[in-house]
Amino acid sequence: MDINKVILVEIPCAKEDPELYAYVKEHMLHGPCRISKISSPCMKNGSCSRFYAKKFENTTTIVEDGFPHYRRRNNGVSIVKIALDNCFVMSYNPTILLKYHAHVNVEWFNRSNSIKYLFKYINKGYDRIIVAIVSNDKDGCSRELPTDEIKQYIDCRYISPCETCWRIFSFLIHGRNSIVEQLFFHLPIEQSVYFKDDDDIDEIMAKPTVKESMFTSWMECNKKYSNARDLTYPQFVTRCVYNKNQRCWKPRKKGNTIGRLMWLPPATGELCYLRRMLEIVKGPMSYVDMRTVENITYPTFREACEASRFLADDIEYVEAIKEAKEWGLGNFLRRLFVILMSNSIQKPDDLWKKTWE
Repeated sequence: MDINKVILVEIPCAKEDPELYAYVKEHMLHGPCRISKISSPCMKNGSCSRFYAKKFENTTTIVEDGFPHYRRRNNGVSIVKIALDNCFVMSYNPTILLKYHAHVNVEWFNRSNSIKYLFKYINKGYDRIIVAIVSNDKDGCSRELPTDEIKQYIDCRYISPCETCWRIFSFLIHGRNSIVEQLFFHLPIEQSVYFKDDDDIDEIMAKPTVKESMFTSWMECNKKYSNARDLTYPQFVTRCVYNKNQRCWKPRKKGNTIGRLMWLPPATGELCYLRRMLEIVKGPMSYVDMRTVENITYPTFREACEASRFLADDIEYVEAIKEAKEWGLGNFLRRLFVILMSNSIQKPDDLWKKTWE
Protein backbone atom coordinates (compact mmCIF):
# COMPACT_ATOMS: atom_id res chain seq x y z
CA MET A 1 0.00 0.00 0.00
CA ASP A 2 1.19 3.56 -0.76
CA ILE A 3 0.86 4.54 2.91
CA ASN A 4 3.75 2.22 3.77
CA LYS A 5 6.02 4.25 1.44
CA VAL A 6 5.43 7.39 3.49
CA ILE A 7 4.58 6.33 7.05
CA LEU A 8 6.34 3.67 9.13
CA VAL A 9 5.66 2.34 12.61
CA GLU A 10 8.46 -0.22 12.74
CA ILE A 11 11.95 -0.21 14.21
CA PRO A 12 14.52 -0.05 11.39
CA CYS A 13 17.46 -2.42 11.24
CA ALA A 14 20.33 -1.12 13.37
CA LYS A 15 22.90 -2.51 10.91
CA GLU A 16 21.32 -1.35 7.62
CA ASP A 17 20.32 2.13 8.81
CA PRO A 18 21.99 2.94 12.15
CA GLU A 19 21.20 6.68 11.97
CA LEU A 20 17.45 6.19 11.52
CA TYR A 21 17.53 3.48 14.18
CA ALA A 22 19.07 5.92 16.65
CA TYR A 23 16.48 8.65 16.00
CA VAL A 24 13.55 6.24 16.25
CA LYS A 25 14.97 5.02 19.54
CA GLU A 26 15.35 8.58 20.86
CA HIS A 27 12.22 10.31 19.54
CA MET A 28 9.56 7.91 18.27
CA LEU A 29 8.96 5.38 21.05
CA HIS A 30 6.00 5.67 23.38
CA GLY A 31 6.61 4.60 26.90
CA PRO A 32 7.40 2.76 28.90
CA CYS A 33 3.96 2.75 30.49
CA ARG A 34 1.35 0.29 31.78
CA ILE A 35 2.81 -2.24 34.22
CA SER A 36 6.37 -1.16 33.42
CA LYS A 37 5.68 2.39 34.61
CA ILE A 38 2.27 2.91 36.13
CA SER A 39 3.14 6.54 36.97
CA SER A 40 3.54 7.52 33.29
CA PRO A 41 1.56 10.69 32.35
CA CYS A 42 -0.38 8.78 29.68
CA MET A 43 -1.86 6.37 32.23
CA LYS A 44 -5.56 7.00 32.91
CA ASN A 45 -7.64 4.61 35.03
CA GLY A 46 -5.02 1.90 34.84
CA SER A 47 -4.61 1.92 31.03
CA CYS A 48 -2.71 3.92 28.43
CA SER A 49 -4.77 6.88 27.14
CA ARG A 50 -2.85 6.67 23.83
CA PHE A 51 -3.85 2.99 23.44
CA TYR A 52 -0.33 1.58 23.48
CA ALA A 53 0.86 -1.11 23.04
CA LYS A 54 -0.70 -1.51 19.58
CA LYS A 55 -1.46 -4.86 18.01
CA PHE A 56 0.82 -6.44 15.43
CA GLU A 57 -0.46 -6.01 11.84
CA ASN A 58 0.95 -7.70 8.74
CA THR A 59 -0.60 -5.14 6.38
CA THR A 60 -1.90 -1.57 6.54
CA THR A 61 -5.70 -1.41 6.51
CA ILE A 62 -8.27 1.41 6.65
CA VAL A 63 -11.10 0.74 9.10
CA GLU A 64 -14.70 1.95 8.84
CA ASP A 65 -14.20 5.14 10.87
CA GLY A 66 -11.58 6.32 8.33
CA PHE A 67 -8.49 5.74 10.48
CA PRO A 68 -5.63 3.47 9.40
CA HIS A 69 -4.16 0.48 11.20
CA TYR A 70 -0.54 0.68 10.17
CA ARG A 71 1.63 -2.32 9.35
CA ARG A 72 3.48 -3.47 12.50
CA ARG A 73 5.11 -6.81 11.77
CA ASN A 74 6.27 -9.08 14.56
CA ASN A 75 9.82 -9.38 13.22
CA GLY A 76 11.53 -9.82 16.58
CA VAL A 77 13.27 -6.42 16.48
CA SER A 78 13.10 -4.45 19.73
CA ILE A 79 14.75 -1.55 21.53
CA VAL A 80 15.80 -2.03 25.12
CA LYS A 81 14.34 0.63 27.38
CA ILE A 82 12.22 -2.04 28.88
CA ALA A 83 12.23 -4.22 25.75
CA LEU A 84 10.01 -2.01 23.56
CA ASP A 85 9.11 -3.58 20.21
CA ASN A 86 7.10 -2.35 17.19
CA CYS A 87 3.93 -2.16 19.29
CA PHE A 88 5.29 1.00 20.96
CA VAL A 89 6.54 2.82 17.83
CA MET A 90 4.70 6.02 16.88
CA SER A 91 4.09 6.61 13.18
CA TYR A 92 6.87 8.58 11.48
CA ASN A 93 8.34 9.43 8.09
CA PRO A 94 12.00 8.39 7.75
CA THR A 95 12.99 11.39 5.58
CA ILE A 96 11.46 13.93 7.95
CA LEU A 97 12.89 12.22 11.02
CA LEU A 98 16.42 12.17 9.55
CA LYS A 99 16.15 15.84 8.55
CA TYR A 100 14.86 17.37 11.80
CA HIS A 101 16.25 14.94 14.41
CA ALA A 102 13.15 15.44 16.57
CA HIS A 103 9.83 13.86 17.43
CA VAL A 104 7.59 14.31 14.35
CA ASN A 105 4.42 12.23 14.38
CA VAL A 106 3.08 11.64 10.84
CA GLU A 107 -0.44 10.29 10.36
CA TRP A 108 -2.60 9.40 7.36
CA PHE A 109 -6.03 11.03 7.47
CA ASN A 110 -8.84 11.39 4.91
CA ARG A 111 -11.90 12.68 6.77
CA SER A 112 -13.52 16.06 6.17
CA ASN A 113 -13.09 17.20 9.79
CA SER A 114 -9.32 17.36 9.14
CA ILE A 115 -10.08 20.80 7.65
CA LYS A 116 -11.60 21.84 10.98
CA TYR A 117 -8.53 20.48 12.77
CA LEU A 118 -6.18 22.59 10.63
CA PHE A 119 -8.20 25.78 11.03
CA LYS A 120 -8.37 25.24 14.78
CA TYR A 121 -4.57 25.52 14.94
CA ILE A 122 -4.41 28.51 12.58
CA ASN A 123 -6.94 30.45 14.68
CA LYS A 124 -5.78 29.17 18.04
CA GLY A 125 -4.76 32.61 19.26
CA TYR A 126 -1.67 34.70 19.75
CA ASP A 127 1.60 33.57 21.28
CA ARG A 128 1.83 34.79 24.87
CA ILE A 129 4.65 35.40 27.30
CA ILE A 130 4.98 36.88 30.80
CA VAL A 131 7.92 39.10 31.78
CA ALA A 132 8.32 40.33 35.36
CA ILE A 133 10.78 42.96 36.62
CA VAL A 134 11.42 42.67 40.38
CA SER A 135 13.72 44.54 42.72
CA ASN A 136 16.48 42.85 44.72
CA ASP A 137 17.25 43.16 48.42
CA LYS A 138 20.64 44.31 49.64
CA ASP A 139 21.81 40.72 49.91
CA GLY A 140 21.05 40.16 46.21
CA CYS A 141 18.01 37.97 46.75
CA SER A 142 14.75 38.88 45.03
CA ARG A 143 11.69 39.40 47.17
CA GLU A 144 8.69 37.20 46.59
CA LEU A 145 5.71 39.31 45.53
CA PRO A 146 2.09 38.16 45.67
CA THR A 147 0.95 36.75 42.33
CA ASP A 148 -1.95 38.54 40.67
CA GLU A 149 -3.18 35.86 38.26
CA ILE A 150 -5.87 38.10 36.76
CA LYS A 151 -3.36 40.81 35.93
CA GLN A 152 -0.98 38.24 34.49
CA TYR A 153 -3.73 36.92 32.26
CA ILE A 154 -4.54 40.43 30.98
CA ASP A 155 -0.90 41.45 30.47
CA CYS A 156 0.39 38.27 28.90
CA ARG A 157 -0.62 39.01 25.31
CA TYR A 158 2.34 39.20 22.96
CA ILE A 159 2.17 40.61 19.42
CA SER A 160 5.04 39.70 17.12
CA PRO A 161 6.82 42.35 14.98
CA CYS A 162 5.28 40.91 11.80
CA GLU A 163 1.74 41.17 13.16
CA THR A 164 2.44 44.65 14.54
CA CYS A 165 3.47 45.96 11.11
CA TRP A 166 0.52 44.23 9.49
CA ARG A 167 -1.92 45.96 11.84
CA ILE A 168 -0.15 49.38 11.71
CA PHE A 169 -0.52 49.47 7.93
CA SER A 170 -4.17 48.33 8.26
CA PHE A 171 -3.78 45.31 6.01
CA LEU A 172 -6.74 42.94 5.86
CA ILE A 173 -6.68 40.34 8.64
CA HIS A 174 -8.90 37.96 6.71
CA GLY A 175 -10.82 37.91 3.45
CA ARG A 176 -14.32 36.75 2.66
CA ASN A 177 -16.14 36.48 -0.64
CA SER A 178 -19.90 36.44 -1.10
CA ILE A 179 -22.00 35.30 1.85
CA VAL A 180 -23.97 32.08 1.38
CA GLU A 181 -27.46 32.23 2.88
CA GLN A 182 -29.41 29.05 3.51
CA LEU A 183 -32.95 29.36 2.18
CA PHE A 184 -35.74 27.58 4.02
CA PHE A 185 -38.94 26.27 2.44
CA HIS A 186 -41.87 24.10 3.45
CA LEU A 187 -45.16 22.65 2.28
CA PRO A 188 -48.41 24.55 2.98
CA ILE A 189 -49.11 25.02 6.73
CA GLU A 190 -45.94 23.10 7.66
CA GLN A 191 -43.67 26.01 8.62
CA SER A 192 -41.58 25.74 11.79
CA VAL A 193 -42.88 27.44 14.93
CA TYR A 194 -40.38 28.32 17.66
CA PHE A 195 -41.37 28.76 21.30
CA LYS A 196 -40.06 28.30 24.83
CA ASP A 197 -41.06 25.53 27.20
CA ASP A 198 -43.05 27.86 29.45
CA ASP A 199 -44.88 29.69 26.62
CA ASP A 200 -48.62 29.32 26.26
CA ILE A 201 -49.34 27.42 23.04
CA ASP A 202 -52.73 29.09 22.49
CA GLU A 203 -51.17 32.55 22.67
CA ILE A 204 -48.42 31.54 20.25
CA MET A 205 -50.86 30.11 17.71
CA ALA A 206 -53.05 33.23 18.00
CA LYS A 207 -50.24 35.50 16.79
CA PRO A 208 -50.62 36.51 13.12
CA THR A 209 -46.87 36.07 12.56
CA VAL A 210 -47.07 32.32 13.25
CA LYS A 211 -48.22 31.81 9.67
CA GLU A 212 -45.32 33.82 8.27
CA SER A 213 -41.91 32.47 7.30
CA MET A 214 -38.99 33.29 5.02
CA PHE A 215 -40.63 31.21 2.30
CA THR A 216 -44.16 32.67 2.53
CA SER A 217 -42.69 36.19 2.76
CA TRP A 218 -40.91 35.53 -0.54
CA MET A 219 -44.23 34.82 -2.25
CA GLU A 220 -45.74 37.97 -0.71
CA CYS A 221 -42.76 39.98 -1.93
CA ASN A 222 -43.37 38.72 -5.47
CA LYS A 223 -46.81 40.34 -5.30
CA LYS A 224 -45.32 43.73 -4.37
CA TYR A 225 -42.28 43.97 -6.65
CA SER A 226 -42.69 43.15 -10.32
CA ASN A 227 -38.94 42.95 -10.94
CA ALA A 228 -38.71 40.12 -8.38
CA ARG A 229 -40.86 37.89 -10.57
CA ASP A 230 -37.95 37.35 -12.93
CA LEU A 231 -35.95 35.53 -10.24
CA THR A 232 -35.99 32.05 -8.80
CA TYR A 233 -35.85 31.55 -5.03
CA PRO A 234 -32.02 31.04 -4.93
CA GLN A 235 -31.53 34.10 -7.18
CA PHE A 236 -33.85 36.24 -5.05
CA VAL A 237 -31.25 36.96 -2.34
CA THR A 238 -29.04 38.73 -4.90
CA ARG A 239 -31.53 41.63 -4.98
CA CYS A 240 -33.37 41.37 -1.67
CA VAL A 241 -32.49 40.75 1.97
CA TYR A 242 -34.66 39.07 4.60
CA ASN A 243 -35.43 41.01 7.80
CA LYS A 244 -35.98 38.41 10.53
CA ASN A 245 -37.50 40.86 13.02
CA GLN A 246 -40.12 42.20 10.61
CA ARG A 247 -40.39 38.88 8.76
CA CYS A 248 -40.30 40.41 5.32
CA TRP A 249 -38.00 40.84 2.33
CA LYS A 250 -36.64 44.27 1.41
CA PRO A 251 -34.61 45.45 -1.62
CA ARG A 252 -30.89 44.99 -1.15
CA LYS A 253 -28.89 48.22 -0.91
CA LYS A 254 -25.36 46.84 -0.89
CA GLY A 255 -23.35 43.62 -0.85
CA ASN A 256 -23.89 40.33 -2.61
CA THR A 257 -25.26 37.05 -1.28
CA ILE A 258 -25.53 33.57 -2.78
CA GLY A 259 -28.71 31.60 -2.02
CA ARG A 260 -28.53 27.91 -1.18
CA LEU A 261 -31.55 25.63 -0.90
CA MET A 262 -31.47 23.02 1.85
CA TRP A 263 -30.61 19.56 0.55
CA LEU A 264 -33.32 16.92 0.89
CA PRO A 265 -33.26 13.20 0.07
CA PRO A 266 -35.89 11.77 -2.30
CA ALA A 267 -37.46 9.95 0.67
CA THR A 268 -39.02 13.26 1.84
CA GLY A 269 -41.48 12.98 -1.04
CA GLU A 270 -43.42 16.14 -1.94
CA LEU A 271 -40.97 18.40 -0.11
CA CYS A 272 -38.13 17.09 -2.28
CA TYR A 273 -40.16 17.73 -5.45
CA LEU A 274 -41.03 21.23 -4.21
CA ARG A 275 -37.29 21.90 -3.91
CA ARG A 276 -36.79 20.80 -7.52
CA MET A 277 -39.47 23.20 -8.73
CA LEU A 278 -37.90 26.09 -6.79
CA GLU A 279 -34.83 25.78 -9.01
CA ILE A 280 -36.78 26.81 -12.13
CA VAL A 281 -39.98 28.58 -11.03
CA LYS A 282 -39.68 32.38 -11.17
CA GLY A 283 -41.77 34.80 -9.12
CA PRO A 284 -44.54 32.51 -7.83
CA MET A 285 -47.17 34.21 -5.69
CA SER A 286 -48.67 30.99 -4.28
CA TYR A 287 -48.11 27.26 -4.05
CA VAL A 288 -50.42 26.85 -7.03
CA ASP A 289 -48.02 28.83 -9.21
CA MET A 290 -45.23 26.41 -8.29
CA ARG A 291 -47.32 23.48 -9.50
CA THR A 292 -48.13 25.18 -12.80
CA VAL A 293 -46.10 24.18 -15.85
CA GLU A 294 -46.90 25.64 -19.30
CA ASN A 295 -50.25 27.00 -18.02
CA ILE A 296 -51.28 23.60 -16.68
CA THR A 297 -51.76 23.24 -12.91
CA TYR A 298 -50.88 19.80 -11.52
CA PRO A 299 -52.30 18.41 -8.25
CA THR A 300 -48.87 17.46 -6.80
CA PHE A 301 -45.32 18.72 -7.02
CA ARG A 302 -44.18 15.33 -8.27
CA GLU A 303 -46.45 15.58 -11.28
CA ALA A 304 -45.20 19.12 -11.87
CA CYS A 305 -41.62 17.79 -11.79
CA GLU A 306 -42.57 15.09 -14.30
CA ALA A 307 -44.07 17.73 -16.60
CA SER A 308 -40.84 19.74 -16.22
CA ARG A 309 -38.90 16.59 -17.19
CA PHE A 310 -37.06 16.46 -13.90
CA LEU A 311 -37.95 12.83 -13.27
CA ALA A 312 -37.00 11.37 -16.64
CA ASP A 313 -34.41 8.57 -16.31
CA ASP A 314 -34.47 8.78 -12.48
CA ILE A 315 -32.80 12.17 -12.66
CA GLU A 316 -34.03 13.18 -9.19
CA TYR A 317 -32.06 10.30 -7.66
CA VAL A 318 -28.99 11.04 -9.78
CA GLU A 319 -29.02 14.72 -8.80
CA ALA A 320 -29.59 13.87 -5.11
CA ILE A 321 -26.53 11.58 -5.01
CA LYS A 322 -24.33 14.00 -6.97
CA GLU A 323 -25.26 16.89 -4.71
CA ALA A 324 -24.76 14.87 -1.52
CA LYS A 325 -21.27 13.78 -2.58
CA GLU A 326 -20.07 17.38 -2.24
CA TRP A 327 -20.42 17.25 1.55
CA GLY A 328 -21.53 13.76 2.63
CA LEU A 329 -19.12 11.29 4.22
CA GLY A 330 -18.63 7.82 2.84
CA ASN A 331 -20.93 6.12 5.34
CA PHE A 332 -23.77 8.55 4.54
CA LEU A 333 -23.33 8.16 0.78
CA ARG A 334 -23.43 4.38 1.06
CA ARG A 335 -26.68 4.51 3.03
CA LEU A 336 -28.13 6.96 0.50
CA PHE A 337 -27.10 4.65 -2.33
CA VAL A 338 -29.29 1.89 -0.84
CA ILE A 339 -32.21 3.55 -2.67
CA LEU A 340 -31.12 1.30 -5.55
CA MET A 341 -32.84 -1.52 -3.65
CA SER A 342 -36.20 0.30 -3.70
CA ASN A 343 -38.85 -0.25 -6.37
CA SER A 344 -39.16 3.48 -7.17
CA ILE A 345 -36.20 3.57 -9.59
CA GLN A 346 -36.99 2.93 -13.24
CA LYS A 347 -33.45 2.19 -14.51
CA PRO A 348 -31.07 1.03 -11.74
CA ASP A 349 -28.29 0.19 -14.25
CA ASP A 350 -28.43 3.68 -15.71
CA LEU A 351 -28.34 5.28 -12.25
CA TRP A 352 -25.29 3.16 -11.37
CA LYS A 353 -23.43 4.32 -14.46
CA LYS A 354 -24.10 7.98 -13.65
CA THR A 355 -23.26 7.90 -9.93
CA TRP A 356 -20.81 5.04 -9.26
CA GLU A 357 -17.85 7.44 -8.88
